[in-house]
Amino acid sequence: MFGVDSTELLIVALAALVFIGPKELPTAMRTVGRWVGRARAYSRHFTAGIENMMREAELEEMEKRWREENERIMREHPIAVPYAGDPAGTGAPPVASGAGEAEPLLLPEAAATEEEPPLPLPEPEHHKRDLP
Repeated sequence: MFGVDSTELLIVALAALVFIGPKELPTAMRTVGRWVGRARAYSRHFTAGIENMMREAELEEMEKRWREENERIMREHPIAVPYAGDPAGTGAPPVASGAGEAEPLLLPEAAATEEEPPLPLPEPEHHKRDLP
């Protein structure tokens, strides 16, 4: 404990007993205990702050690496560009037909342009019960 040997601790206790006196010794020890508790609390708070800063720095580094990896993947695998021979401009690659010639894959016109209205949701059963 802080490099204090048991004999040194005994000498300090005897000196405190002689200088402070047996009557005031419990009050002095309580005061010392409070100060030691405060010092430990400040130490824990400081340590927690340092650990929090380290975690934040690690998170920032991980986010930076994630962004770099994401950019690399996006460069290697770009978003699909329109197919050069696609007359409809759908960007779909050609699909081979049975005759051996390539046909572009087209979406149905109605599905591409119209949006279906949302269906009404049924009323839950618990709303229909009468309250007592």
